[in-house]
Amino acid sequence: MRLCYAHSTSKPDCSDWQPLAEHLRNTAQLAALRAAPFGGADMARVAGLLHDIGKYTEEFQRRIAGDAIRVDHATRGAMLAVERYGPIGHLLAYAIAGHHAGLANGTDGGETRERTSLRDRLRGVGLPPLFAEWQREITLPDSVPHPQGFRSRADQGSFQLAFLARMLFSCLVDADYLDTEAFYDRVERRASHRDASTPALVDLRSRLDRYLGRFVADTPVNAVRADILRHMRAQAGLDLGLFSLTVPTGGGKTLASLAFALDHAIRHGLRRVIFVIPFTSIVEQNAAVFRAALGDLGDAAVLEHHSAFVAAPPPRDAPDRYQAHEKLRLAMENWDAPIIVTTAVQFFESLFAARPAQCRKLHNIAASVVILDEAQTLPLKLLRPSVAAIDELARNYRCSVVLCTATQPALEAPKFEGARGFEGGLEKVRELAPEPAQLFRRLERVRVRHIGVLDDAALAAQMRAREQVLCIVNNRRHARAVYQAMADLPGARHLTTLMCARHRSEVLAEVRGMLKRGEPCRLVATSLIEAGVDVSFPAVLRAEAGLDSIAQAAGRCNRNGEWPVAQSEVLVFDPGNDEWVPPPELKQFAQAARETLRQHGDDPLSPAAVEAYFRTLYWQKGDQQLDAGNLLGLLRNSRTDSLPMETLAAKFRMIDSAQKPVIVLYGDDGDAKGLVDSLYHADKVGGIARRLQRYLVQLPDKAFGALCGAGAIQAVAPEKWGEQFMLLANADLYDHRLGLNSDNATFVRSERLTW
Repeated sequence: MRLCYAHSTSKPDCSDWQPLAEHLRNTAQLAALRAAPFGGADMARVAGLLHDIGKYTEEFQRRIAGDAIRVDHATRGAMLAVERYGPIGHLLAYAIAGHHAGLANGTDGGETRERTSLRDRLRGVGLPPLFAEWQREITLPDSVPHPQGFRSRADQGSFQLAFLARMLFSCLVDADYLDTEAFYDRVERRASHRDASTPALVDLRSRLDRYLGRFVADTPVNAVRADILRHMRAQAGLDLGLFSLTVPTGGGKTLASLAFALDHAIRHGLRRVIFVIPFTSIVEQNAAVFRAALGDLGDAAVLEHHSAFVAAPPPRDAPDRYQAHEKLRLAMENWDAPIIVTTAVQFFESLFAARPAQCRKLHNIAASVVILDEAQTLPLKLLRPSVAAIDELARNYRCSVVLCTATQPALEAPKFEGARGFEGGLEKVRELAPEPAQLFRRLERVRVRHIGVLDDAALAAQMRAREQVLCIVNNRRHARAVYQAMADLPGARHLTTLMCARHRSEVLAEVRGMLKRGEPCRLVATSLIEAGVDVSFPAVLRAEAGLDSIAQAAGRCNRNGEWPVAQSEVLVFDPGNDEWVPPPELKQFAQAARETLRQHGDDPLSPAAVEAYFRTLYWQKGDQQLDAGNLLGLLRNSRTDSLPMETLAAKFRMIDSAQKPVIVLYGDDGDAKGLVDSLYHADKVGGIARRLQRYLVQLPDKAFGALCGAGAIQAVAPEKWGEQFMLLANADLYDHRLGLNSDNATFVRSERLTW
C-alpha cells in the first residue's frame, strides 16, 4: 500500500513529510471546532476531509516530490461532496474547490470573472484518477445535516445559503492554514506564536471594573455618562439578538459599550467582542482606550485590524499556486483575540468576500458581541445587503449586534403591514440607552445654525477670528487648501488620512494639549475627526453634509460642557469655491439635512429630527439605490448550485476606488524602519503586518500607480513577499504637516539637490 503526502520537506527519504490522511483528519477536526459555534461542525468536518482528496493522485505526489507540473487537487473533493451529499454537498463544494483560488460563481452567469465557475470545475475535465488508498484512509459519513437551529427568513433564502457557504469556507481555510503552519513549525523546530494564551473575558471585565471605578460623576455631563453605563450594564442578561444604543456624542458610548459587551458575552458564553469603526483614523485611538482600560491585560487582549496587506491572487491557470510555505507567506489575520477593533470596510467587505485571505477570519465573528460604532455611516449604495448581513449574524451565528450612534439610522422593518419602516429591515431591535429623547435634552451642549456661503477667503477669516476652532470639510484637497491659507497662525494644525495612524495620533495629542492649556488651536480636518475622536472646541465650522455628519461635528464642540451652551456654536456653511462642489451623493445628503434643519430648527439633533432625516434620505434614494449593485436581486434569482459568490465580492465595495497601503518610515525612534528591516529575515509576517498598520497610508489606485511608475514606492523583499509590502522610497513626498503628497511623484526637497 502506497503512502501519500500532503506537505513535503527537503528530506528526500520522506521521513518527516506530512502524511495526507493526517492532514485531512487534522483539518477536519480544526474546521469542525471553528464551525461549532454556529452549528455547522458536521458540514465543516466533511469539507476538511475532502478538501485535499485530489492529492491522492500520481501527478500530485510527483509534484510534491519536486516535478514542475501543475495539478488541480481541489476539484476532486468538490465533486465527491456533490455526488454524495446533494444540495448540502454543493454548499461544501464552493469552499472545497476554492480553498486556494477563492470562491467562484456557481455558474458563469454571463459575466467573465477571474475564476472558473463551480459548474465547469465539477465536470472534472482533465483531472487525474484518484488512488484507491483514499477510501481506506478516509471515512466519510453517510449524510451531512444542516446546521442545528438554523432559522430561515423567507425573503433571504439564497442570501442565507451564500452566507453559510462563505462561513464554511472561512472554517476550512483557517483550519487548512493552521495545520499547515503547525506542521512546518514542528519540522523546522520553531515556536508557534499561537501557543500564547489570551486573557479570559472574566479577567478583562475585572480590569475594566477596576478602571471604571476611578471615575466620579462630578459634572452634569459625567452624571449622565454614569447613568448610561449603569443602565446598559443592567440589561446584559437580555437574550442574544439586535440592540441599538442611541446616545448623544460625548455620552461615553465607547467604554459603556465595552462594559455591556463583556457582561453580555460572559452571561451568554460568547467568545469575543468586535468593535466595528467607520474610519481607519480612529481604530488606533479606540484600541488605545481599550488597552488603557484593561490595564496589564490590554496588550494581550486587543487586536487592531484595519489596513490589510493582500497579495495578488493566484493566476487563473494555476489555482494551486499558493502551496505549503508559499501559503504561509500571506499576511492573513484570523481574529482570534478576545477584543477586535476593526473598520467597517474590513468587516463588511470580508462578509461578502471571496479570497481566502479576507475570509479566513469570518468564522470568529460567530458567537461574538459586535458593536457597530457610528452605524449611520454605512454607505447607502450597500445599505440593504449590509442590513441583511447584520440580521443574519444575529439570526444564525449567535451574535448580538449593537447599532451604536448618536444619529440612529431608521433600519427597523415595518412592524405591521402598511406601517412605515425599512423594507427587509431589522426586527426586534432593543434600545439599551435610558430614554434617548430625555438624554439628548440633558446632554444638549451646542447650538447649530446655517450661516450661508463661505468661500475660502471668508472661511480663512472665520478661522483667524477665533483662537480655538475646528473646521471640517468634505475632502482632503479642500482641507489642505484651508490649512495652507492659515498655516502662519498660532496653533494651526492639519489632520488628514494622508497621514499614517501614528502621525495622526501625535497631531491629536498636540491638539488636546493646546486646548487643555488654553492656547490658540486652529485645526482643519476631514470627516475622519467626527467619529469618536475625543476633542472639545468652543466652536466648529462644518461644510454642508448629512445631518449625521453635522451631529458628529457637534460632538467635537463643548464635548464636556466646558462653555455655556449659547456660546458653543456649530456653524454649517456652503463652500463657495467651485472646486469644492460636493459629489452628487453628498449633495443629496446636504439637501436632506437642510430640509430637516428647516423643519426641526429648534432641536435639529433630536432623535425625532434624525429619524425624519433618514426617512427623507431613504425615500429620496429608493430601494434600488440602497442596493446599487443589485446583490440581493442576484441572490433572489439564484439556487444552491448557482450562487454568485465571486460576483458578490466584486460588487460589494464600500469605497469606490480601491485603496492600496503604502508604508512610510515615520518617526525618529526607528520603529518603522526596524519593522521593515525584519521583513527581509522573517518566515511569517502576521505580527509584523499588525505592527506596520501604524505606518500605513492608503492611496487610490491612480495615485498608487503614479508613485510606482516614478519609483517613489518600492516593494520590500519582493522575492519573498511579492508586492504585499510597498514602501515609500522617496521620503521627500511625506510632509510633517500635510502627510503624503502623491500629486508630484518626482518631488525632491531643494536642500537635497546638488548642482
